Amino acid sequence: MRSIYEFATHVFQPLTTAWSSPRTERAISGALVVIFLMSLAGIELKRHGWLPSWLMGITPDNHFHAVSVAFTLVLILEVIGLILILPCSFSKSMGKQFEILSLILLRNSFKELVNLPEPLHVGGDWTFILRIVSDGVGALIIFGMLGLYDRLPQLSLPQTGMRLARGYARYAFIASKKIVALVLLAVFAVLGCRAVWEGLTHQHTFEFFDTFYTVLVFSDILLVLLSQRFIPGYLAVFRNSGYALATLGIRLALAAPPFYNTALGIGSALYAVALTWTFNRLVSGQAEHTAEK
Repeated sequence: MRSIYEFATHVFQPLTTAWSSPRTERAISGALVVIFLMSLAGIELKRHGWLPSWLMGITPDNHFHAVSVAFTLVLILEVIGLILILPCSFSKSMGKQFEILSLILLRNSFKELVNLPEPLHVGGDWTFILRIVSDGVGALIIFGMLGLYDRLPQLSLPQTGMRLARGYARYAFIASKKIVALVLLAVFAVLGCRAVWEGLTHQHTFEFFDTFYTVLVFSDILLVLLSQRFIPGYLAVFRNSGYALATLGIRLALAAPPFYNTALGIGSALYAVALTWTFNRLVSGQAEHTAEK
């Protein structure tokens, strides 16, 4: 078992180091700009009929599709970042998930623009406008809640007074979370390849982010069970299970129809903030009670 933990650590650590390096960030930012401009150029070429026949079939003819492509790529990068911080803590992972949800809602707003003519013109049907406003306002509210969530003290486990794993057991716990993260990376890659293939072959059998968030629900539950072994305190288990429930709320928001998705997303974010605040209050009260004894 020790060799598995060591293997996971040796594989995972270089990935996180490379991903978080300034050089990688600059390269990714430059690639996003190039892809966005190429998408705009490709759409314009199609509108003039200057693309090869094999590209004409897979290239949209509305320029706002380029915005959707750019936001999708940003979301993919955020999901990779989420996977890589998974071994750090439940609270950081939870915050990252709501960052992704807010970006998904913003992307949904821009996706609605493809239903409008170019140049933009609003006719008698305001359904698309209402969806844009709903998703945009929802993203803004979740963005604000994230600020509140980040301002809440994220108590470290020693501060909670809970019995913690020490030495090799602690190392094994962190390594176990790295194994889960590596499996998630593999699943993410498989789903991504499948989504690209279906896009190129004009098939559409699943929603990429919806499916991946379903996987995240199960991975969060697995992490809760792992934490139960190394951090057996009731408060920690309840908090971590609550975060898994918030992930489920995000998944339901992604599957819900317009307007309901915004309400579910805001409700999930509010639940996570309330859970963290309540957890901190209970832990502080427990610590004061222990000190008095």
